Amino acid sequence: MYKRVLESTLKADFRKYPIVTVVGPRQSGKTTLVREAFGNFKYTNLEDPAEREFAKSDPRGFLKKYDQSVIIDEIQRVPELTSYIQVLVDERKSNGQFVLTGSQNFSIREALSQTLSGRTSILTLLPFSMDELKLSQDKTDWIYKGFYPRIYDSKLNPTRALSDYVSTYVERDLRQITAVKDLAVFQTFIKTCATNIGQIINLENIGNECGISQTTAREWLSILEASFIIFRLQPYHVNIRKRLIKRPKLYFYDVGLASYLLGIESKEHVDSHPLRGSLFENMVIVEIMKYRLNRHQPLNFNFYRDSDDNEIDLFVNISQYTVPIEIKYSSTISEEFTRAFRIADKLFKEQPYGKILVYGGDKRESRSPNIEIVPFNEISPLLEKKFSK
Repeated sequence: MYKRVLESTLKADFRKYPIVTVVGPRQSGKTTLVREAFGNFKYTNLEDPAEREFAKSDPRGFLKKYDQSVIIDEIQRVPELTSYIQVLVDERKSNGQFVLTGSQNFSIREALSQTLSGRTSILTLLPFSMDELKLSQDKTDWIYKGFYPRIYDSKLNPTRALSDYVSTYVERDLRQITAVKDLAVFQTFIKTCATNIGQIINLENIGNECGISQTTAREWLSILEASFIIFRLQPYHVNIRKRLIKRPKLYFYDVGLASYLLGIESKEHVDSHPLRGSLFENMVIVEIMKYRLNRHQPLNFNFYRDSDDNEIDLFVNISQYTVPIEIKYSSTISEEFTRAFRIADKLFKEQPYGKILVYGGDKRESRSPNIEIVPFNEISPLLEKKFSK
């Protein structure tokens, strides 16, 4: 079993809060994590119809059975239960009472903000990170396989496993969130999102490709985001004269899922795919997200693009400083890769964390002015060095 970095944060927060809630995509390892961390706790899963009906019909009786030192899995299935949990934790006035998990970001956060605000720590668990897996794989392997735990734990064929994942999500989870009349159109929509990976979101174009309205495209994009399938990376805004791009970019929480939706069926397909650079960029950005989330650090991320097509792939904002990060698929370092950092030098006078170029090769270098060049599989050690200052 692979050790999850978030476990130490989870245990520490359980000592500080009455409740700890772990959210994240389905099959990201939430249940395994909390049961490993709190092996002697009572456990119930609200996906079980009998347990779900018990919690809905008799919430007080349900919580009398599962009163404390308990893990309640998939809390979004009975969000009204959080109101009754609130009463209990307020009466007891002690930390370390409940561990909750959930897979639908919007419904969970809405319930928590209304009833458990200030009473729970909210942690996000994404699929495995490279640092957790510690495998010697090249970039095409990572892009093709992605990071869902079952692929590694059970040594599953990624194409088949991800096909099952999409089918399960479309056929079950989607119907829990909204009424979609034509599942085939929605499947086309998800695949269209994959073809737009790393691109500025254009709802009109996406809608036209799928034969749906902009309003529907916007709604479905929100559904995918609420279900931890995709996320939107917001643009950087600042009061400067250049006109900046105002719309977000689209990325997937798991690069393997995006690869599957693009029809990639082996690692050999990656190197020749026209979107290999965008897939690699997606993978690196999510690895940096995992590093931050596993330590319960904020995701103050942006990208930069102006009307002259000057672009920097990622800004990570730490305190009052910004770390510019460029991401390149190539295995060979080129001077051209660092040119974008000139924009950062104009934007930010102070850059104590320097600038980072992540690329697809295997050699690490430092270059002037204040640029670190790092292989994609050494991101975590570099971030540990820089962000722990």
